[in-house]
Amino acid sequence: MQLQTILNRVEHYKSFVYQRVSWDQQTVHPTLRVEIEHRKNSRPICSRCDQVCPGYDRLSERTWEFVPLWQITVLFAYALRRVDCPTCGVVVESVPWGQGKCQQTRTYRWFLSSWAKRLSWQEVAEVFGTSWNTVFRAVRDTVLWGRMHQDLSGVTAIGVDEIQWKRGHHYLTLVYQIDEGTRRLLWVATERTEESLGKFFDIFGNAIVPTLKYVCSDMWRPYLKVIRKRAGDAVHVLDRYHVMARMNKAIDEIRAGEARRLKADGYEPVLKHSRWCLLKRPTNLTNKQTVKLRELLTYNLQAISGYLLREDFQRFWTYHRVAWARRFLREWCTRTMRSQLEPLKKVARSLREHEELLMNWFVAKGEISAGIVEGLNNKAKLTMRKAYGFRTEDAIKAALYHQLGKLPEPEFIHRFWSRGICLTFRSV
Repeated sequence: MQLQTILNRVEHYKSFVYQRVSWDQQTVHPTLRVEIEHRKNSRPICSRCDQVCPGYDRLSERTWEFVPLWQITVLFAYALRRVDCPTCGVVVESVPWGQGKCQQTRTYRWFLSSWAKRLSWQEVAEVFGTSWNTVFRAVRDTVLWGRMHQDLSGVTAIGVDEIQWKRGHHYLTLVYQIDEGTRRLLWVATERTEESLGKFFDIFGNAIVPTLKYVCSDMWRPYLKVIRKRAGDAVHVLDRYHVMARMNKAIDEIRAGEARRLKADGYEPVLKHSRWCLLKRPTNLTNKQTVKLRELLTYNLQAISGYLLREDFQRFWTYHRVAWARRFLREWCTRTMRSQLEPLKKVARSLREHEELLMNWFVAKGEISAGIVEGLNNKAKLTMRKAYGFRTEDAIKAALYHQLGKLPEPEFIHRFWSRGICLTFRSV
């Protein structure tokens, strides 16, 4: 079977025909050159307004890379026609396999983009004999197409969080859809400011806010302010994960300070190797950590007092009525404020300040959780780790949308098989 027959089956273009296939003798790597010609009765299409226009003249022949065949480079060769468009003037024609001045066919770019979900971009470039920049552009174009055709109807719950992406205080603001059955990344912005989150509502607010029922976030003040202003009708939930994370941080601060004081005063270092004994839930402790915790409970230590207050607070999440939960929260905050544990007192002040938002946990009946958001954050960090970090904002945003956005893809007519993995394509 000739290659023209195969191409007509997997990559058929109505107004163009594959004329001749030959080896390109001017390249070191084995390369097949596929010459394309327009049909005699076909008329060119303007690349700006997509209108059929009369021809003007032809440019010199240029090539586009197609999906490699058995590690053999495949090039499409065609001399573009110029058209005399009454609206746009004299411009080059539009061809279905290429776009603009890009040197790769549409199919090849989607092929590279699909592999970029499985391997790092550099590995994809090495496997298919191309460059990192080519893979990046393929992913970027895939993301742009997907976001233009993204369906945002029916979003009822979103989660807002931030992750660090560079050394120092360099953060990304991430907004996820966390509905049951649909969990995806909706928005990425640099820094964790009001402006970062505000742009999300500026762009998607009209599509999302009317159906939005729940918003889940931590206690970062800029986020709270924007959510209160732009999504005030939704139930704003301060999640259990972030509250308990603050408590654990306070307990660890108390333990570290007390361990330094005991060492300076010449006492036995009883808090040595005790960090995870105090931070873990009792059900998650190892046998050795359980023995260590029992030993620590016999001492009158500030770290132990903080640990017991933290464990007592866990009862807050078991209430079913808002009134009882509110009463318990106030009593716990009062007891904590009477202690000498300054880090925990700081947490208690914060809980008092956000009491109404904490009560929304029970309004939502625990159905909305930042545990989903943290799971997606871990995937985002894995994406960055796989590439050993991205240097530019465009690259990190493209990578995160590509991996976590669940973006739609155009329909192609053929499946390309490579190394046992099926990549689905259908022709536009």
